[in-house]
Amino acid sequence: MSLSFDSTPVRPESVFAALAEFIRELIVDGTREGLAAARARGRVSGHPTVVHPDLLRAARDMLPNPEHSITSIARLLGVSPGTLYNHIPDLKELRAAATSRQLPPGRGFPDRAGG
Repeated sequence: MSLSFDSTPVRPESVFAALAEFIRELIVDGTREGLAAARARGRVSGHPTVVHPDLLRAARDMLPNPEHSITSIARLLGVSPGTLYNHIPDLKELRAAATSRQLPPGRGFPDRAGG
């Protein structure tokens, strides 16, 4: 029976890299455990939300009016346009439906007569 043994010298850089990777894993595990414990205590991390059902209802009520742009609706409600897009998934469809209802028949559609 013969045992094979690698007798080439180990580079110090690889030892330090392995040690750094091990320490990083300890830190990541500790962070995850801490976040899980905080969640279990009812703590919520992240930026507090400014969106509530009344705000979304107000935005949806203003969308059909073509005089209000999405930017002006967002400014009026104190949020960014991106916030409206994130929280009203069908915002583009609502806006398009409202705009098409405002156009006279045949307008805005190049494949139809009169467009």
